Amino acid sequence: MRILIDADACPVTRIAEKVAENYNIELIIYCDVNHIMKSDYGKVITCDTGADSVDLKLINSSQKGDIIITQDYGVAALALGKGAYPIHQSGKIYSDGNIDGLLYDRHIGKKIRNSGKKTHLKGPKKRTEEDDKNFEASLINLIEDIK
Repeated sequence: MRILIDADACPVTRIAEKVAENYNIELIIYCDVNHIMKSDYGKVITCDTGADSVDLKLINSSQKGDIIITQDYGVAALALGKGAYPIHQSGKIYSDGNIDGLLYDRHIGKKIRNSGKKTHLKGPKKRTEEDDKNFEASLINLIEDIK
């Protein structure tokens, strides 16, 4: 088991790093050249800029049993297909039971944005300390369940 992070704009990288170190789990952080990342514990892999370069590198490097932290539903779907355990930065565990609905919602949102009509879809709410605690608890529970 390893923890892989889709770290571009990921607010829980430090939390995941702390948990990985506490459990002595290998940590790999993926980011593009526009994001300077450093880690006292994990390995940082810097990818080219461009659509999906980080996502593709992460998925191609992932293995069955890895934990993958991502907010990208497409990455989560690919991770599930490889037998990995994707988790959202909110702490939500992606599964075969919820990924289709999430991908469908993403598709509908994109269709609305591309329709040319003036619409405003709400973005995510502002992150709180409670969100960080929920993520950490979910990550720890996931690790304990996999062990």
